[in-house]
Amino acid sequence: MQTATGPAATHDEDSALLAGLRQGQARAFEQMMRRYNRLLYRAARGIVHDDAEAQDAVQEAWLHAFTGLHAFRGDASLGTWLTRIVINQALVQQRRLGRLVLWNEDVESRESDMDKEPLGGDAMESPEDQVARLQVRHQLEQAIDTLPPMYRSVFILRAVHGLSVEDTAHGLDVSADVVKTRFLRARAQLRSLLGFDPETEAAYLHDFAGHRCSDLVARVLRELRARGVLRDQ
Repeated sequence: MQTATGPAATHDEDSALLAGLRQGQARAFEQMMRRYNRLLYRAARGIVHDDAEAQDAVQEAWLHAFTGLHAFRGDASLGTWLTRIVINQALVQQRRLGRLVLWNEDVESRESDMDKEPLGGDAMESPEDQVARLQVRHQLEQAIDTLPPMYRSVFILRAVHGLSVEDTAHGLDVSADVVKTRFLRARAQLRSLLGFDPETEAAYLHDFAGHRCSDLVARVLRELRARGVLRDQ
């Protein structure tokens, strides 16, 4: 489900999938969703507080994207284009529910010192250590949910999903300086709440794989067939 590691490889693979999408190939639609589901889910989860609402936003975002492929001009990367769609969808859902989402503010540019890599996996841990680590991750998820969406979205895209400052800025349609400032503020608030560095476990949060990913793919494909978008069964 992960994307290719290099920008050139990612662009080439996206281009090949886009060609298949425009021909209505079901396999291309499935591959595209599995390629970007985790990114879109995490982007949506940066806006909403509920996993089910995030999944709904991703499903609707895919339907918007797949039925509006003509709108993709290649000015930004496909991942950036999809991220903006899912964020807009999540914001629309929140407004429909009558929830006020503070999304913009005037911020001053600050230098960022974000260079840490997430800690290694859980190999060789005792059962007690694994339970303790899971508790830490649960505490971190709860703390992240207390952040305003404009900070939570940046922290999730940067620390959880591992996007660069530039890719995060493009996806959120803000400047790199805004991303740096919001990340610093988010991290400071989380450290204050938790008493430890929130980045140590962030990369393991809000995963989207297995049956959840497959179920969403199946639902979107069924809807696309019902709309006559797919040309093969």
